[in-house]
Amino acid sequence: MFPSHLPRIVTFLLLAWTGGGVLSPALAQTSVPSARPNIVFIFADDWGWGDLSSHGHPWLQTPHLDRLAREGTDFHQFNVLNPVCSPSRAAAMTGMFPSRFGIHQHFASSALNLARNMPDWLDARAPTVARFLQQAGYRTAHFGKWHLTSRNIHGAPTPTAYGFDEFAVFNGGAETASADLHATPENAVKFIAANKNRPFFLNVWLHESHLPHVPTKASLEKWAHLDEQKRVYAAVITDGDNAVGRVLDALKSAGVEQNTLVIFSSDNGPETTGAEKGKGKLDAETGESGYGNFYSVGSSGGLRGEKRSLFEGGVRVPFIVRWPGHTPAGAINNTTVVTAVDLLPTLCAAAGVALPPDYRGDGENLIAAFNGESVTRKRPIFWAWTGKATDPDWWPRLAVRDGEWKLALTSDAKRVELHRLPADRAESNDLAKAHPDIVARLTQLALAWHATLPTKVDPTCISAADRAPTTTAPAATKAPARKAGPDRAPAFDRMDTNHDGVLTLAEYTAGLKGGANLEQRFKNFDRNGDGKLTREEFTRP
Repeated sequence: MFPSHLPRIVTFLLLAWTGGGVLSPALAQTSVPSARPNIVFIFADDWGWGDLSSHGHPWLQTPHLDRLAREGTDFHQFNVLNPVCSPSRAAAMTGMFPSRFGIHQHFASSALNLARNMPDWLDARAPTVARFLQQAGYRTAHFGKWHLTSRNIHGAPTPTAYGFDEFAVFNGGAETASADLHATPENAVKFIAANKNRPFFLNVWLHESHLPHVPTKASLEKWAHLDEQKRVYAAVITDGDNAVGRVLDALKSAGVEQNTLVIFSSDNGPETTGAEKGKGKLDAETGESGYGNFYSVGSSGGLRGEKRSLFEGGVRVPFIVRWPGHTPAGAINNTTVVTAVDLLPTLCAAAGVALPPDYRGDGENLIAAFNGESVTRKRPIFWAWTGKATDPDWWPRLAVRDGEWKLALTSDAKRVELHRLPADRAESNDLAKAHPDIVARLTQLALAWHATLPTKVDPTCISAADRAPTTTAPAATKAPARKAGPDRAPAFDRMDTNHDGVLTLAEYTAGLKGGANLEQRFKNFDRNGDGKLTREEFTRP
């Protein structure tokens, strides 16, 4: 934990993350400009690259995001560093590849985290943009989704441990009553009004368009002319776009619009569209009820793949920057390659905050690109994925981009694809056979990077209560071994419609439609009572 008494003046002592995974003191200087910009980071959830009317969607309307694009710059080559939420968010916060913290997939129950060789939360000692700005005198807040741990994880740090003065979150280790899915923009509006006379850093992390879909009545009525499937999704997108509009209006009302850097982005590509209608009773990840993934008709905008894929549809997402007097208005930048790990160094540069000398981030300071200059990326980008692994778009375990070349490969590099971006943005033309030298170079880069990643979970980042070992009975009193039960694996795969490796009650009941006592049967499988079934729980005798 970082000491709370660190001086917050021009010179201050920072505790910085080092490559060895420990903290060391480092003296840093902060160059404080006369009017330091406020920074607002709006992070949507499962919002595909194509889910904006300004990106050419045929029936969705996003007037507030379109306004943001008209008043700022739309970066068309922005990538997150994982195709699902928790690792993607960790990268944006720390400026480091999430696999460096052992975060490969979304945080779930402690049992599932253990099965995935993951911690139960992001290391609270990790560097964060919030902490660096807080120590430089910024007021910091986080409203909305958290997911740098999961619900019901005992002992997880709260957002204050990562540098936030205020928070109201859902899907995290510190659920708050004021943080229901539709309260996020209201909390942000109040914070802006209360802090208009001092520099602030504000995360507004929206629920839209993640499952379950819980659109407002007004948005459903707005889209009553569409068919049911499109209507629900359009309403959800409208709710998210309206939330953006409320934040933008609050900045204007507070008189700080001209001195605020606003970013809109998404944590990964669009969710898979389900085959069956249905309204789930409860979503184990968010604790909310709403429409299921039949209504997830989000668009990647012609990019290959979607959520859980290392192809561009899973990791290339909207990224719009508005910074009056700095970022060109109405511009499209399709040349600068920007990633989530670039946010920490770039935002600190915008605020005039120097990074500690021993900070070992993976990103680049791209403030010049925010200022409208043409910038060529110098560092390669790496991705690792350990979740869904099927054809046609989910098989890559690793990916690397260097310059215009992107290589996707399996962990043993026996299967590869090479694509040239941005000319082939759909990744439809595999050039691996035509360029074996490039394949060899990028394969070596990817495997060498992967070899540096930790293989063991830091014991300080797991829940001692949730992972407490069970007492083993003496051999003489052990129950006899159970007989092998039926093979339920095929049924599990069929019911796991979003392919996240767990079954919610909604998925279970939908998969056994018409069955008797389904809720009680679900509870019988759910041995740890966390509201979801892992493959092990469902298939064991």
